[in-house]
Amino acid sequence: MPTSVVMPKQGNTVESVIIVDWKKRIGETVKVGDVLCEVETDKATMEVPSPVAGVLLKTLYNVGDEVPVMTTIAWIGEPGEAAPDGEGEAARSEEVASPSVSSVASPEAPAAAPSPALVAELRPPISPRARHLAERKGVDASRLAGSGPGGRIIERDVQAALAAQPKLTPVAKAMVAEGGYTVPAQGSGPGGRVTSKDLVKAGEQESRRAGEVLERIPPAEAAQAPVPAAAPSSLAPGEVEITPVKGVRKVIAERMLQSLQTTAQLTIHASADAQALQALRKRLKESPEAMGLRGITINDLVLFAVARTLPAYPDLNALFTGTEIHQYRSVHLGVAVDTPRGLMVPVIRAAETLSLRQLSAEAKRLAAACLESKITPDELTGGTFTVTNLGAFGIESFTPVLNPPQVAILGVCAIQPKAVEVDGETRFIPHIGLSLTINHQVVDGAPAARFLQALGQAIAAIDLLLVG
Repeated sequence: MPTSVVMPKQGNTVESVIIVDWKKRIGETVKVGDVLCEVETDKATMEVPSPVAGVLLKTLYNVGDEVPVMTTIAWIGEPGEAAPDGEGEAARSEEVASPSVSSVASPEAPAAAPSPALVAELRPPISPRARHLAERKGVDASRLAGSGPGGRIIERDVQAALAAQPKLTPVAKAMVAEGGYTVPAQGSGPGGRVTSKDLVKAGEQESRRAGEVLERIPPAEAAQAPVPAAAPSSLAPGEVEITPVKGVRKVIAERMLQSLQTTAQLTIHASADAQALQALRKRLKESPEAMGLRGITINDLVLFAVARTLPAYPDLNALFTGTEIHQYRSVHLGVAVDTPRGLMVPVIRAAETLSLRQLSAEAKRLAAACLESKITPDELTGGTFTVTNLGAFGIESFTPVLNPPQVAILGVCAIQPKAVEVDGETRFIPHIGLSLTINHQVVDGAPAARFLQALGQAIAAIDLLLVG
């Protein structure tokens, strides 16, 4: 009997993957553990092994297809054995199916109210986790745009809707928590605040949705109208290269836009005396090879200073869920890594407990895993604060974009000479630029400024920080 190959879960946050390459072809013999295909998550590239030995009878998805996790992607069996028909294709067609115009109303007859079954059929497909979250939080999932395969609504779409929701009065919040109500896009209270009168009961919502379904159904004539052809391009062949936005790049695009749309971002800039930083880096580089310190970089030293300074400023070592602020005692430090596939942010766990050598080694291990596409999804989640460094490119200041639900991100800039008055004389002293972006919804300017000031002092005395 053929055995199905199910796309395994890739960490706790990944709901779909993209097939990058099939390593085995139909009819080819496979062993247990042989790599069947490579898949790209929104974070990294993974390999899918064969669960059994046999012959690859059938593959249900092509290279480039986006596949939900826990979905059958192939069948393995004995030579000459027939694979089940239509199982993968049926699953995909259910997600994108839509009724024809003739199944709703004929042109001659007046349109009747659609049945509950039809209303349900016209709703966008939604993952179980997303549906559960939407029901629990009172989000009208039918109004969401899905970012999953075939327009499927997944958990992050509901989370984005929650982050964009208007504030509720205490009574309205209690009513939503009890269930049976959904939250409208805007309320009638001050500043769009949603009151108890603005909440929509579940039954009323179904009636409204039924009316909207009729409005969305085009007449038969419109359905049969020819689609205008695209205007021919005046560019010569080969002048334009078109690249589909998918995988890591798609996720980056979505998250950057979502970050700016759902948070109040404020960036403040400062600089720190880099003399001790440069002197220590020089000493480490010239240290005996047996000590294993030559590879420690300026960035490692800054990461060390951040990890040791941040615990005293819990306002910035925090996550904001939209309704709650979670402050952390440990610093789970995200470090931005530039890869050919796009920006990735692996996390150094409990960075404040690591020595400089340990922190440097872990940062390099994670960066190498990102560059080699061997990073795991769990190593890319759980950060409480992020550092991104553009100093190597000579950037003097920039505006880092928050990585929600984190409330702060530090940009490290180039070391530049800065005019400073010392004993009545002007001296040019090297300073390293620091750009801190905060979510002003939950972090005020003064705590952010105090952290940046303390970090600058720690960097200026980095040699003393190592002793402490």
